[in-house]
Amino acid sequence: MTASSTRRTTAARSRLAAAGAIAVASALLLTGCGDQTKDSSKGSGSASTASAPLAGKLPKEIRDKGRIEVGSDIAYAPVEFKDSSGKAVGLDPDLAAAMGKQLGVKLEFQNGTFDALLTGLRSGRYDIAMSAMTDNKNRQEGVDPDTGKKVGEGVDFVDYLTAGVSIYTRKGETQGIAGWSDLCGKKIAVERGTVSEDLAKQEAKKCPSGKKLTIEPFDDDQQSQTRLRSGGVDAASSDFPVAAYAVKTSGGGKDFQIVGQQVEAAPYGIAVAKKDTQLRDALQAAMNAIIKNGEYAKILKKWGAQDGAVKESVINGGK
Repeated sequence: MTASSTRRTTAARSRLAAAGAIAVASALLLTGCGDQTKDSSKGSGSASTASAPLAGKLPKEIRDKGRIEVGSDIAYAPVEFKDSSGKAVGLDPDLAAAMGKQLGVKLEFQNGTFDALLTGLRSGRYDIAMSAMTDNKNRQEGVDPDTGKKVGEGVDFVDYLTAGVSIYTRKGETQGIAGWSDLCGKKIAVERGTVSEDLAKQEAKKCPSGKKLTIEPFDDDQQSQTRLRSGGVDAASSDFPVAAYAVKTSGGGKDFQIVGQQVEAAPYGIAVAKKDTQLRDALQAAMNAIIKNGEYAKILKKWGAQDGAVKESVINGGK
C-alpha cells in the first residue's frame, strides 16, 4: 500500500494461501485509523541486548533508544490490523516481534495511511516502514509510476514474503467479472496508492469509448470493502491474503467472493531509508535468523501465509 510515488506496486503482496488467510477467522477484523499516532501495542521483543545475538549489528543510536519505530497502515488484516483492545496484530507485527528478540530492541508500530508511509520514512517520522509493501524498482528509485518521473529519494527493501493481487465482488454478483480485462464499464474500489490502484489505472487506459472503468480510491482497505458491500461499486481489489481474509470473515463468509486468479506476484519488503544501510543490514540478518530458527515458518502458518514463504531475505529483490 503506498501512494503514487510510493505504491504497493503492481506486484503487490503475495500469495498467502487462501486457506491460510482463512485460518485467521478467529482474529477480529477491525479498521485502523490513519491517525499517524503511536499504536498502543509495542511491537515486541526483548529490550535486553545481552540476550540478543544480533544487537551489535544495529546502529548505536537505535541500540541506545531501545526501539525501532515502524510506520504501518494498521488496517489490512491479516497482515496488520487492530484487535478489540487496539493492539496491532497480524503477520507483520509477529515477524517484527521475532526480529526484535534477535536485535534486542522493541519494534513499535505507529499507525498511518499507506500512501504517506514512505514520506514519513523520508522525513524521519519512522525508522522503517513495514506494511505489506511491495518491493519494486519505482519505490527503490523514488519514481512515480504514473508519470515515470523521479519524485523523491528511493528506499531500500528487506524482502520477506511474496504475494499477488486479487479482485473480489459481492457473493453471487460477479457481473461477468473474471479478471482485470472484464472491468471496462464497471466501478472498482481500491486503496489509494496501492498496486491495486496502479493496475486499475492501467486497465482503464485500455477501455474503449463508452465503457469507462470508474476507479474509486479510499484511504484504507476497510473503506473499499464497505463501499463494495453497500453496492456502490461492482468490485474491489486487494492483495490476495487480504482479499481471501475478507471473503472468509465478512458477513460470516456471505458477503464476498474472489474472482479470477491473483496476478503480479512480487516480494513484500521492509522499507528503509537509503542512508540507513547499517539498520537495513541488521534487519536482514534478523529476518534470516528467524527463517533459519523456524520462527518465521510458524508465524506464516499462523496467519495462512505459507505459500508466500521465502528461503532467504534479500535486499531490493523486487523488479
